[in-house]
Amino acid sequence: MKIVVCGAGQVGSTIARHLANEGIDVTVVDIDAAQARRVDESYEVRGMVGHASHPETLERAGAREADMLIAVTRSDEVNMVACQVGYTLFRVPRRIARVRHHGYLDPLSRALYSADQMPIDVVISPEVEVANGIARRLRTPGAFDTVPLADGRVQLLGIHCDTVSCAFVGKKLSEIPQIMPDPHLLVVAVVRNGEAFVPAGADVIQRGDDVYVVTEPNRVDRVMAFFGHEERIARRVVIVGGGNVGLNLAKMLAREAPYVRIKMIEHSRERAELVSRELGDRAVVLHGDALDTEVLEEANAGSAETVVAVTNDDETNIFSSVLAKRMGCKRAITLVNKTSYEPIMPSLGIDAVVSPNAITISTILRHVRHRSVSALYTLREEFGEVIEARAQEGSKLVSGPINKIGLPEGMLIGAVVRGDTVVIPHGEHRVRAGDSVIAMVTYKSLKKAEAFLAGSGGDER
Repeated sequence: MKIVVCGAGQVGSTIARHLANEGIDVTVVDIDAAQARRVDESYEVRGMVGHASHPETLERAGAREADMLIAVTRSDEVNMVACQVGYTLFRVPRRIARVRHHGYLDPLSRALYSADQMPIDVVISPEVEVANGIARRLRTPGAFDTVPLADGRVQLLGIHCDTVSCAFVGKKLSEIPQIMPDPHLLVVAVVRNGEAFVPAGADVIQRGDDVYVVTEPNRVDRVMAFFGHEERIARRVVIVGGGNVGLNLAKMLAREAPYVRIKMIEHSRERAELVSRELGDRAVVLHGDALDTEVLEEANAGSAETVVAVTNDDETNIFSSVLAKRMGCKRAITLVNKTSYEPIMPSLGIDAVVSPNAITISTILRHVRHRSVSALYTLREEFGEVIEARAQEGSKLVSGPINKIGLPEGMLIGAVVRGDTVVIPHGEHRVRAGDSVIAMVTYKSLKKAEAFLAGSGGDER
């Protein structure tokens, strides 16, 4: 498989690294010579300098032989035109573009992306996806992460095991059914002291662990309570940053949770006025610096249940969150782009970290994976993914009971969906062709996992 990636920023370079590690032929194009050289020298990929939407650049990058073009430069227009050139001149079969400007994302603009107009197979909007992710976290306040899978019939939860009332601390995972009758949950991953692993039944949950749990939506409150989390849904929210993420989030909350009182802090007067006009009486928009305690006090951040910091600056997001928490705010959800900051977030009292790059990467990788994979969510950049895949006729996955088919180390089946029935499987459970399977897969075991998913038709992507 050959893929051309346009853009050598954090998203483009991370995608290129993932794909190269899987043995895929990757060429990365960037107009910045230093960026292109860094990618070329750091990873097993070819980095080249050039304008990503120019035909001669794509020709040199090998677009004529490419199976996919992924355009994630900083420019929406370059990404869109690169897909157009890739299709019209080189007939690249699959084209993915990151598009940020809301004007291009309006439902009325969707006709732009049809095959006879500007043929883009997948349009990714990080700002909208991030706003959706934050809205989900607000609906499940005790979780630092929450992802719906299998059309909403399965829920993936990220939970801090940091409360004294967590019933599972000091217990083996195999003992959970004794503590929580009919638990209907499975712990698919544990992060301890910054290191992630796929647990076995003999592993013990320790205070301070972050665990990822698979369960059903109607059992979420019960699961959270057993983990010691019974936080109430926020009714007073302060949003720091009136950019695309903040504006999208405010609109979602106003539409889906009208009981929430929203206050927003925006540093730019011009943007604050624009956002205020957009939101009308659905939110109070304040012009000011969120690092100024007087501005935070004016927003009543100390009495808010949640502060959501989503400016374009990581440091502003982190420190405004810390200040709000110190003033009495109960919870902080913070947007952070730099992965190097992630290990220090818990020590600063930040409850949930949102990474736009991780969300973008997850969405793109889903379209590169085996054809049976319908959804994918990255759990920590270097660790692995939770995938949703359709069990194929003739695959190893349907060849016998789960405990007898030889699942590779690093692969754990968390749930099986058959029709409207969700099963948290035990070792004797058999997966049937056509079932949707929710599985944790580490990157080390990814190739073996894809071999398990491949049916009688072979390992197609």
